[in-house]
Amino acid sequence: MSDLHWMTAAAAARAIATRELSPVDLTKALLDRIEKLDPTLNAFIRVDGEAAMTAAKAAESEARSGRLRGPLHGVPVGIKDIINVAGLPTTCHSKVLQDNMATADAVCVEKLRGAGAIVLGKLSTHEFAIGGPSFDLPWPPARNPWNPDHHPGGSSSGSGSGVAAGLFPMALGTDTGGSVRNPASCCGIVGLKPTYGLVSRRGVFPLSFTLDHVGPMTRTVADNALMLETIAGHDPLDPGSATASQGHYGAALDRSLRGLRVGFVRHFHEIDTPADPEVTAALEHVARSLQLEGADLRDIKLPTLVEFGAVNRVILQSEAWSIHGPWLSERPGDYGQLSRQRLMAGAFMSAGDYMLASRRRLQMIAEVEAALREVDVLLCASSMDPACRIEDTAEVARTYPRQARTPFNVTGHPALAMMAGLSKGGLPVSVQFVGRYFDEATVFQVARAWERAAGTDKKHPAIG
Repeated sequence: MSDLHWMTAAAAARAIATRELSPVDLTKALLDRIEKLDPTLNAFIRVDGEAAMTAAKAAESEARSGRLRGPLHGVPVGIKDIINVAGLPTTCHSKVLQDNMATADAVCVEKLRGAGAIVLGKLSTHEFAIGGPSFDLPWPPARNPWNPDHHPGGSSSGSGSGVAAGLFPMALGTDTGGSVRNPASCCGIVGLKPTYGLVSRRGVFPLSFTLDHVGPMTRTVADNALMLETIAGHDPLDPGSATASQGHYGAALDRSLRGLRVGFVRHFHEIDTPADPEVTAALEHVARSLQLEGADLRDIKLPTLVEFGAVNRVILQSEAWSIHGPWLSERPGDYGQLSRQRLMAGAFMSAGDYMLASRRRLQMIAEVEAALREVDVLLCASSMDPACRIEDTAEVARTYPRQARTPFNVTGHPALAMMAGLSKGGLPVSVQFVGRYFDEATVFQVARAWERAAGTDKKHPAIG
């Protein structure tokens, strides 16, 4: 088989199950590609090639004897480096934790391994999942494979860059204010923030207990559903874990949109934070395409992005300070400048601020719930701009907050970002779909309809 690096996870798993593809050949091809491209992309903090090849050989032996561990048997995966992988450091891309050795897998990693996946290594992130693309850390920031002079989004930056570049077909990311969906938007892949509590966070370094999510990052909607099916599920040892779960997330992928009600939240990108014209045009094109697929399109109004952002910021910074305050007091110089600035803001949040934000959060949840009684799925912007140049610090600072992702960390609803098209400069622009709690299946249904209509799953950066 040629172009193994563009194989989907589902296709690779099928080929391995029928012995048309060797897990050893697939893993070796991806490790070769990583060796070739990662010096430019910096998607990895640590490649664990020897362990990956050992796991691939075991997977091949099991496949030959008809013993498949699960639906991802022999398929490689990358892990964001705030998520524990036994025997490897969990550095959070920071000097503070560069020797922090994990003794056990995070629950989400354990589930991937249980399904047969092969861990390739640990991936770059913004420091502690809050700093931006920084050059004052022990490892360089990841870059965008569509144009390495540009940033790949964050904080799951290595996950987005590596999936888009064909270094691995799937990756784990985390999302507290949009950190799965931002790299999905910038790198033109599919990134899902699941319903709050659907995926266990045990073994994941926290940023904000109220807002943190673990989510799958893939090149296709079907792979995203497959990966979610693997990592979702109640964890009694995670206090935030949800007991309710619908499962069968890919059940509606090929279903028609006829009669499905889609609510377009236009004011996010038209009024609250006016988007780049290319993003606006792409969103309108997505809306028209869904109508042609049979969807009933309606305008929906939610609280403003300014309100959502304020609530997210107070909760995130207050909770992050409760984690980082002691280290910042004792060793502030071990943090990068961007993360230090963002985390220090939490020291100035009062209990009153936190309580007001928490009360407003409950009201916002009720308002989004009311909207989702009128429609089945929401359509809105993700990023308001294509990714800018990574070394243009002023433009990074200007464009990073220009997004519509944080509302759904505040409310905990499932939200998926994916490519909506390419800008004139050849960089991805994006769209976001949002669903009811635990109704990821309908979000995937709409996302797949758009993917099928636009062929976004067949668009790859011209790298390597």
